[in-house]
Amino acid sequence: MTVLLPATVDEAVEHLAAAPSSTVLAGGTDLMVEVNDGHRRPSGVVVVNRIPELRSWRYDPRTATVTIGSAVTYSEMLDGPLATLVPALSEAARTVGSPQIRNAGTLGGNVGTSSPAGDGLPVLSALGAEVELASATGRRQLPFDEFMIGVKRTALAPGELIVSVTLPVVDGWQGYAKVGVRNAMVIAVASACVVLDRSQRQVAVALGSVGSTILRCAAAEAHLAATLDWSTLSASDADLARFGELVSAASRPITDHRSSAEYRRHAVGVLARRLVRRASRSDVAA
Repeated sequence: MTVLLPATVDEAVEHLAAAPSSTVLAGGTDLMVEVNDGHRRPSGVVVVNRIPELRSWRYDPRTATVTIGSAVTYSEMLDGPLATLVPALSEAARTVGSPQIRNAGTLGGNVGTSSPAGDGLPVLSALGAEVELASATGRRQLPFDEFMIGVKRTALAPGELIVSVTLPVVDGWQGYAKVGVRNAMVIAVASACVVLDRSQRQVAVALGSVGSTILRCAAAEAHLAATLDWSTLSASDADLARFGELVSAASRPITDHRSSAEYRRHAVGVLARRLVRRASRSDVAA
């Protein structure tokens, strides 16, 4: 096969325009599993993890947003300023695989694969992330919730490259949690991200592994926003119980070899309630 190593985004999209069937490779933690299992046989590979624009991130205080290049690794999200700005993404990155996987795997790979079990994806959905895409004809922005359209199906057009993801820096609290069949190096059986935007008094809840895409929970969000004590980020036991019920009701899980639909439906409600309780405890500690 042909292996190309472009130095810029422009070079990468030129290669993809010339050969749209080429496979983009960053960390390879998803792709190489499929290649080794015989499920994919790329005719050509465009390696993008050496492109500076994709390997960097930036914070814009004017717009209060963070833009993360698609080749930024999970390890780079764990600590430091980026983890402070988007803590839920740091929490999600910490649950990904082993240190070796976190050192190689990238946010763009997570987005491009678009598995409902992808750990970073509920965070992107809950925060209302925008995905920047580039092609030989220009660039475009697409909300993450419009980019992922099914199980490992995206709105990425032939010849397009994922450049970055832009997220708001939220005044409030955010967290991510998942459950699996073991305690470490596990694919999520169910996952949830909760964002409590104190300045806007808005709640966002996004669920992974319980539908064909990442699911938002509009009824649960509205209920918690109306009943939450925004000064302490706490809610009564009754309101939290109802919140959990509404989260579970929004899920669309299946039964497979890793879990039953009933367990997944129950689990996301429990995870969401636990995250809100954690928010209230963190506020007291602060």
